[in-house]
Parts: sequence; structure tokens; C-alpha cells
Amino acid sequence: MENSVICAHIFFSLIILCLPLESEQGPHEKRLLNKLLNDYNVLERPVANESEPLLLSFGLTLQQIIDVDEKNQQIISNIWLKLEWVDVNLRWNASEFGGIQDLRIPPHKIWKPDVLMYNSADEKIDSTFPTNVVVRNNGSCTYIPPGIFKSTCKIDITWFPFDDQKCEMKFGSWTYDGFQLDLRLASEEGGDLSTYITNGEWILIGLPGVRNEIFYSCCPEPYVDITFTIHIRRRTLYYGFNLIIPCVLISSMTLLGFTLPPDSGEKLTLGVTILLSLSVFQMLVTETLPPSSDAVSIIGTYFACIMIMVAFSVVMTVVVLNYHHRNSDTHEMPEYVKTIFLTWLPFILRMSRPGKKITRKHLFMSSKMKELELKERSSRSLLANVLDMDDDFRGQHPNNSAPVHTVSGGGRGGGSAGDETPLYHPCLSTQRELQSILRELRFITRRMREDDENQEIISDWKFAGMVVDRICLFGFTLFTIFSTCVTIFSAPHLVA
Repeated sequence: MENSVICAHIFFSLIILCLPLESEQGPHEKRLLNKLLNDYNVLERPVANESEPLLLSFGLTLQQIIDVDEKNQQIISNIWLKLEWVDVNLRWNASEFGGIQDLRIPPHKIWKPDVLMYNSADEKIDSTFPTNVVVRNNGSCTYIPPGIFKSTCKIDITWFPFDDQKCEMKFGSWTYDGFQLDLRLASEEGGDLSTYITNGEWILIGLPGVRNEIFYSCCPEPYVDITFTIHIRRRTLYYGFNLIIPCVLISSMTLLGFTLPPDSGEKLTLGVTILLSLSVFQMLVTETLPPSSDAVSIIGTYFACIMIMVAFSVVMTVVVLNYHHRNSDTHEMPEYVKTIFLTWLPFILRMSRPGKKITRKHLFMSSKMKELELKERSSRSLLANVLDMDDDFRGQHPNNSAPVHTVSGGGRGGGSAGDETPLYHPCLSTQRELQSILRELRFITRRMREDDENQEIISDWKFAGMVVDRICLFGFTLFTIFSTCVTIFSAPHLVA
């Protein structure tokens, strides 16, 4: 048993001594790196013929749209760049170095194209992380640096919140012109969207790319750039539920103010409260949008129209209250006001007062009826006009008193036949009482008629206020429906 254990230890010791001290791959990679990098110059443009440009394939993979800052007009996105070029100074024969096909080399140890984003809004300009460059034995280099890119974006707020935005990202060499470094699109379809993470506020429509050659005023050589356009569309569900629907409901409440009776004392308060509510909503929209005078958003135009309508409704409410509280002591209703607000407009709006139904015949016969009434009143006696009764007693005595009879003194008793003693009728005292009663009746009737006329004038002013309320109700309803339909149907898209 002890001999077998000793033999096992000797066997494992021989195996360990026979193993090489280093792996087979290690010295080949080290030797290859020493061979490639010892005489390598990172400042040298790696081309076989210096008169020819170095071809650089440039691609882009969009991972996520992090934020679209409308106020500062910036877009923040997570992007992986993909740069591919051929370095003639990094070629080797794989069979001479243990079959090594590729290497990972830090970008600061070899030549790397100085491609930057021209419209970067980042403080560091270049926000990529310097990952290793994958170098293959044929000299091809692949560099895929990830980064959080913050780029400028011109935000067009004309159709907010039914808007599309196109944010450009312009990449190009900062120092090499088109004769030294030629950029080519990696894919004609544009950026790679296979790993894109959807955004909750924006829908990605596309990411096309285009190659441009631009001659700048500083240099006679052309400069090549690759411009990718992030085409996004805003999701309207959030703004529909939080801005548009509340605004439509609040503007509809303005119409309810014209159905509220003036005696309630809440008509003006309701209009002012609605105006303040719309002001708060407009402040929310203003804080979201950039301070731009180039265009006005469609929802801003809608809010402005609704606010003007509500402000004008407050003005008309004041007019209605003014009409409602007028009386004969302060105002006299002109004839044109009576004709318009008491005759024609109620007929058009199908409005009628209790016991005073306005028909087409009444519109044309109202003036003739007034003339006939004046003639009838002028033909009646004073007492008939005062008491508002017929002249059935007319033609009795000119002075409306009984005749005076005389009693002769002839006959027995010795009076002369020619003497007559005048005697007053017993109704003379009654006549004086009737005259005093007539004066009292005239006074009472005049006061009652004045009160009736005053009540009639107050009733006319109140009815005129009701007519103005009804006109405003119809007018503002049509305006609200028209402005809402124009706002909605003029948008390029409704649901996104």
C-alpha cells in the first residue's frame, strides 16, 4: 500500500515537470504585439499610397432615445458607432505567430480617425468611451465605441403636440479632408435599429443616413461627412388626456354660463374662474415649449382662441347683467333696441315671452296696431281713458250733471203766479263726491299705470338680456365647435 502511494506521487511529479512553463499562445501574441507596435507611429496615416484617401466605413447603431429637450432644443441618445478601415501597418502572417487571427489593441496605441459629431452639445464634444480596436491579420480595424450623445436639434413646434421632429447628427473628420479620408456609409438603409429600445413619449419613424461633400470657406478641399437623421413622432395620448380634453371641457363650461340666470349672481364668477383655469393650462404648455418666435404651436393657437372667447364671454356677461338690472328711472329703451331685441331676434331665435307669442304677422302689424291704439285712446273721453272703460254714458249732459228744476210759487198759499223759487237737485252733493272720487281714481289709476309701465320696461330689459344670452350661447357654441374641429383636423396626424 505504501509503495503504491509513493509511485503515484512520483508519477504526478513527472507530469508536472513535463508541462511547459508558459502557454503555447502567450509568447506568439507578445511577439506579434512587439513586432507591430515597436516601430508603429500613431501619427502616420496608414495607407500604402499617400496620394490616395483612406476609406473609412462609418455606421451607427441606435440603442435608445433618452430624452428630447424641447426647451433647450437638444436630443440625448445612446448610440454605438462602428468605424472600419484598413491599416497597412498592422498586417501579419497568422501561420508565423501561432495562428493568431486578431488582436485587441487600445485606440491610443494605433492610428484612429478623428471622427467627431459636428453638432454636439456635450461639454466634452467627444462623449464616446475608448474601447479596444479589433485588428485582424489582413489589417482591417473595427472600432465600436459606445456613448451617450447630446446633439442639437431644431425643434419645430408648429404642430405640437401632433408634431414630427427630425434631429440630425453630423459625423465627420475634424482635420482630414476628403482627399485624405473618405467616409462611406456602412449601410444604404441608414442606422441600425435592430437593438432599439422604444421610447414612451416618441415613436421612431426612421434613421436614414446620407453622405455629403461640403466645401467650406476656410479650405479649398472638400470635407466628407455622414449625416444621420432621427425621425421621431410624438405620442399624443398624454397630451390628449392632460391638455386637450380638459381645455375642451373647460371651454364647454363657458357655454353653461349663458344658461345661468342673472339673478343667481354667479354668471360673472363662473366666467372669470374659467378664464383663470385656461391661463393655468396655457402656462403649462408654455413651460414645455421652447421660447421661439418663429412659429406658434397649434395647441397654443387653440388656447389663445379659447381664452379670447372666454374673455369676450365675460364682457357679454357684463352686458347681460347691465341689461337685466336696468329700470325706467335710469334708462329708456330706444325704439331700435325694442325692434331688434324684442321683436326680430326673438322671432329668429324662437323665443317668446309668456302670453306674448311673436309671429310673422305680429312683426308686420305691430306698427299699425300701435297707431290704431293711439286713435282709439284719443277718441274716448277722459274718464273712459282713466278708468279704461267704454263710453256708454256719453251724450247725457254736457256737464255730466243732472238738470236743475224750478218750483213755481202759484196756487194756494197766496204767492204770485209769476214767482218761481229755484231748487237744486239733490244729486249735486253726490256730484261733488263723484268728482273727488274721480280724482282719486285718476291718481290711483295713473300710479298703477306708471307701475305697470315701469314693470313693463324692466321686463323688456330683462328679456333683452335673455336674448343677448341666447345669441351668445349659439354664437360661442358654434365658435367652440369650429375652433376645436379646425385644430383637430388640421393636424398632420391624430393618433400616434
